[in-house]
Amino acid sequence: MVLVTVAGVQAFPTFHSHRQSINWTQPEDDWEILSIPRSIVPHVELKHLENRTNAEASISDEEFLERLKRIKNNTSKSRMLWYDNTPDGLAYPPFVDKALKLFNLKQVSYEIEHSLLSKVSCTACKAGAGLLLHYIHTGKTEGEIIKMIYQFCSNLNIQSPRVCEGVANLFGTEVVYVLQRTPLGPNEICSFVIGDGCEDTYNPYHEWEVVFPPVPKPPVMEVPVPKEGAPFFKVLQISDTHYDPHYVEGSNADCNEPLCCRLSSGRPANPNAAAGKWGDYRKCDTPKRTVDNMLSHIADTHSDIDYILWTGDLPPHDVWNQTKQENLEIIKETVRQMTEKFPGVPIFPALGNHESAPVNSFPPPYVNQVENSIAWLYDELDVQWRRWLPQSVSHTVRRGAFYSVLVRPGFRIISLNMNYCNNKNWWLLLNSTDPATELQWFIYELQSAEFSNEKVHVIGHIPPGHSDCLKVWSRNFYKIISRYENTIMAQFYGHTHFDEFEMFYDPADLSHPNNIAYIGPSVSPYYDLNPGYRIYYVDGDHDTTTRLVVDHESWIMNLKEANHYDYPIWYKLYTARAAYNMKALRPVDWDNLISELTANQELFDLYYKNYWKNSPVRPTCDAECRKRILCDAKSGRSHDRRHFCSELEAKVDDESGKSWKSWIYRGLSNSYGAGETDEAISTTTEWQIPDVIISFV
Repeated sequence: MVLVTVAGVQAFPTFHSHRQSINWTQPEDDWEILSIPRSIVPHVELKHLENRTNAEASISDEEFLERLKRIKNNTSKSRMLWYDNTPDGLAYPPFVDKALKLFNLKQVSYEIEHSLLSKVSCTACKAGAGLLLHYIHTGKTEGEIIKMIYQFCSNLNIQSPRVCEGVANLFGTEVVYVLQRTPLGPNEICSFVIGDGCEDTYNPYHEWEVVFPPVPKPPVMEVPVPKEGAPFFKVLQISDTHYDPHYVEGSNADCNEPLCCRLSSGRPANPNAAAGKWGDYRKCDTPKRTVDNMLSHIADTHSDIDYILWTGDLPPHDVWNQTKQENLEIIKETVRQMTEKFPGVPIFPALGNHESAPVNSFPPPYVNQVENSIAWLYDELDVQWRRWLPQSVSHTVRRGAFYSVLVRPGFRIISLNMNYCNNKNWWLLLNSTDPATELQWFIYELQSAEFSNEKVHVIGHIPPGHSDCLKVWSRNFYKIISRYENTIMAQFYGHTHFDEFEMFYDPADLSHPNNIAYIGPSVSPYYDLNPGYRIYYVDGDHDTTTRLVVDHESWIMNLKEANHYDYPIWYKLYTARAAYNMKALRPVDWDNLISELTANQELFDLYYKNYWKNSPVRPTCDAECRKRILCDAKSGRSHDRRHFCSELEAKVDDESGKSWKSWIYRGLSNSYGAGETDEAISTTTEWQIPDVIISFV
């Protein structure tokens, strides 16, 4: 059994005596990390590189396990999860009564639609959660509760009646199942789901720490600038395709629902409301012809790609009307497309939050009932992904849709299932402690890589610093990145649909940047965006390789012109080093860029244009917008913006004339800002950039 601890105690949900809830105990999980096979044979034979070296092979599994055993025997208090199986006790958090309050319905609807959750949404969340718990505790049936969810959604005009009906039917069973078994009250639930927008309610059921092996962190090695003219890998990243098989040219693109441009969206009110042939800037996903055109363009233009990073989100945003079968068909169809367009090219996929039905629903392995288990998805992913991955990853793919592959001698790719950090994954309310033991497995893989002198690239879908990532999960992940900064050379994510990045720093020294997460642009134009993809150049096979990203390019298609001329043209929007005048793409170089973007309005305007993929309908960006975007780049740890961004925000305020100093310099009366300080201004509540991934319930 794998130890699951919360603040030093065992994290099995318990219930208060007054609740009419199911007597439920989390099933045991007997998964053993040390028992699974590992990828230790280089997986990729690259076709396009010359002067490759035959690097020394990694140490064997037997040697690595023997080393771990020696460490264990020499350490009296080893608490690695794969050794320690002893529960420490039980703890019971206090139950906080539900609070039903008045709230701004229009703002709540807007925030839910845009995943822009503030204190207003927090109040609405508490009202909804309190009402649901009240119904559950008074013995209402599942059917009655699902009907109540529909009425709550429809009567408050959160969505249209048909969307509310679909949401209630899709999510109702899952929500009832979880709320019947969680010991949490509305305050804890909503703090868990919303994060910064709610009070930081102490919740012992969701406080936990990963355990590192008793191996000292090696001295931090200064990352050199990659050698000019050395061999490199050419790598494609495709993310957030959101292929919509029901997209119809000329249908209504302004339907006032989460997804439009379908026959079911109704007729357009005027010609300007009609969906374009190649896609639309409004709430519409990607037609098949656009996906086909992009893949054909890539195959022709970038015929020398060495491998592909495919970072998830294949189904469309019709989250109220999805089935498991339809999502599986979209996955299979997209896999067929990729296989046909890139025969023989290795593809390393990561799982998005939209692949499940309902969206964001990823129960941990201990939820193994047929009607609730996620095996329907993970088993099929194993079948589909096996086209590109070695057989050794099957065990972890079927367990949690994560895996580790030795790509080349000394170079490994680890794909994480970021849905176990997703705060909209309601299953985590049962127990968020390292779901599927993924992070402890991640540490095991990184320790193995460190012993073997391997460099690692990490891929996933939801960026760990994004507001959709649970605070406690992100905090633990941040520690892992810092511990293995000599091993992890880069990270790659999607999810936001924008063209951006996230920084990581030493938790004890924010002046030391130690890692970079590249967030690739979406293929889907959803919404107000041009379709796009990324090309990376990675330091390749040679004696002094760093495995750093040497440079990257972003390519887009101007959707407005494609629809106007009926001829899509894909072109390179920018190259990172040239556009931003960067010496290299090391963490320190990206950190310096943030400083320059803070001080240089003209450079920021260029970054903002690229961030929006040169969309002609992008909004203007004022000082608050600038602070949000730069803070996103600074924050690789979620829900901790004040820790990372106060100095940055003060500088932007100072430049834009909003700080106390600037008010004085401009000769304004002291009484105008009495009591205001730079710190007070910089620590006001931040609003997140809207996440273009729509989520419900």
